[in-house]
Amino acid sequence: MIIHKLIAHHLRHGTDHAFYALQAADAIAWIERAGVKLNRATSVLDLGCGAGVFGGQLIERGCQVTFADAGDWLLPQWRGAPFQRVNLDRDDLAALGAYDLVICSNVLEHLAKPDRLIGSFGVLLKPRGNLYLSWTNWLSPWGGHDFSPFHYLGPHWGHRVFDIVMRRPRLLKPHENLFPTYIGRTLRAIRRQPGLRIARLAPRYYTELAFLLRLPILREFLAWNCAVLIERRCVP
Repeated sequence: MIIHKLIAHHLRHGTDHAFYALQAADAIAWIERAGVKLNRATSVLDLGCGAGVFGGQLIERGCQVTFADAGDWLLPQWRGAPFQRVNLDRDDLAALGAYDLVICSNVLEHLAKPDRLIGSFGVLLKPRGNLYLSWTNWLSPWGGHDFSPFHYLGPHWGHRVFDIVMRRPRLLKPHENLFPTYIGRTLRAIRRQPGLRIARLAPRYYTELAFLLRLPILREFLAWNCAVLIERRCVP
């Protein structure tokens, strides 16, 4: 369980690179506990990589990592690594190639067309490849991100009330760079994809309480962030 460490760090330092490094290290451990091998033979795509913190930790483990995002915001230590510029709402993701492991961390809720990305998961994975997807579902305590918990007033009024009450800048705007997503709907979209199966499912920051994600409706509120490990089945 890492939620208490993240909250403590956020209160002291905000969402700096060390905050995301804590998230990445915990997620990598969860992936490995599922039996996914991470070594020099593992090709990885860090999709929607941002500063590259997640993929950077996999480079340190010897993995062959390619970064991809709409812009190159990689930290200096990763700027020599392979990078592909991509718009996840518009571009043909098949052009990125196929990998043993794809990381898509905290990206889905920022896409206008999340189902389009989910529909591309199969082409990004080699047979028996894995994809780690995590995102902040709208009804979680952090669903509004920098204007939480005002998001519970809805995507139309929540951020407006935040502006009146809090009177401080915010980065995210509903239906511009933050979109309501729901666990049940997202899981159904994944299960509709031929050749893919959900291998593991848990609340990201307290994976020990995986049973929470078996509770329809309640899981939308109880999961701070949803983590899904998806496997591409081997085609005979």
